[in-house]
Amino acid sequence: MLLSRASLLVLVLAMLAALAPFAIDTYLPAFHVMAAEFGTDELAIQQSLTLYLLPYAVMTLCHGAISDAIGRITTIKWGLAIFMLASLGCAFAPNVQTLWLFRALQGVSGGAGNTVARAMVRDLFDGPQAQRVMATVQLLFGIAPAVAPILGGVLLGIHWQAIFLFLALYAAVALWMAVRHLPETVSPEKRIAFSVAGIAHTYGKMLKNRLFLCLITCLGLNFSAFFIYVLASPVFLVKHLHLNSQQFGYLFIPTVTGMMLGSWISRYTAGKVAAARLLRWAFAWMVAIAILNVCVQVAASDQLHEAWWLAILPIALFNIGMATAMPVLSIAALDCYPKLRGTAASAQAFMQMLCSTLSSALVVPLVWHSPLTLASAMLAMTGVSALLLFFVRRLKVSA
Repeated sequence: MLLSRASLLVLVLAMLAALAPFAIDTYLPAFHVMAAEFGTDELAIQQSLTLYLLPYAVMTLCHGAISDAIGRITTIKWGLAIFMLASLGCAFAPNVQTLWLFRALQGVSGGAGNTVARAMVRDLFDGPQAQRVMATVQLLFGIAPAVAPILGGVLLGIHWQAIFLFLALYAAVALWMAVRHLPETVSPEKRIAFSVAGIAHTYGKMLKNRLFLCLITCLGLNFSAFFIYVLASPVFLVKHLHLNSQQFGYLFIPTVTGMMLGSWISRYTAGKVAAARLLRWAFAWMVAIAILNVCVQVAASDQLHEAWWLAILPIALFNIGMATAMPVLSIAALDCYPKLRGTAASAQAFMQMLCSTLSSALVVPLVWHSPLTLASAMLAMTGVSALLLFFVRRLKVSA
């Protein structure tokens, strides 16, 4: 059966949103193989992840503003074309320094699709339908970090280069689908001239908007509370749980299931349950599961190498609440700036990737030495996010 027009639009938007996490996570199972190939250690390959995330985070501040100025589709074209060429560069890199260069170029371009997709959801859909569509897009965005390492483990059976060739092919298909099926949602008369001074002024105003800042920070912290396990998966799964590269699915299949259930809850409750009430339940669930995770790791620390599921089940349960809350938070943040949705989407994506970058560069190396410290980091991030949500409620009441 052919997809309806609306379903096709959602599929393409979800493909665009999923590109960036695929670029982050598909090559995680190949760290040790690539280190041996380039005659270096796994830390040098880990640095290629940071060198992707830093320019990604910086450029997300520009992608939305660029799309407000030149149109959504043109921004997608340039971003995906550059990403495709950079992926080919990674595939044929002769040394780790060249890999770093092309990973950075992937980071510069990789956020265009994700940022523009968020803005286009709000351009094309309103009300409960916008929440349902955003839930679907966020589902794919959330599933990608979980599916990508599984796919990476399969492609590693061919060669590590196949991973980056896949990313180039994915970008090419996403580009073709976007150009063929997505409408331009920013007409020339609605476009806002791009300037560094203008962007700085706009972001200056956004930084003073405490409601907007709290909402996007909640988004970033909630996702990072799960994402630290993705970033630490080569150590978490192999060293602590004694699994191998082909068994990454033992972590990612349950976490995907949790995300799917959370996104279904968000879709199903759109227009039926008040957004504020849904957020309260989702955050209460995440805090409770994060506490449970710490307790389980304390009680079962000596049995994890045999009962690996004790370390993984709480992560999957946590993702139910995380995926339920994400679409509601995202729509609420975009609605703070209805005339600058591209720029607001950039700020969202930047905060999410800033949290992920800090997790990759600072948090994960400090906490990946044991499942308990990883669980403690999840609890800390979730606790801060819950406090911010409480602050958001007070801001709305005072307004």
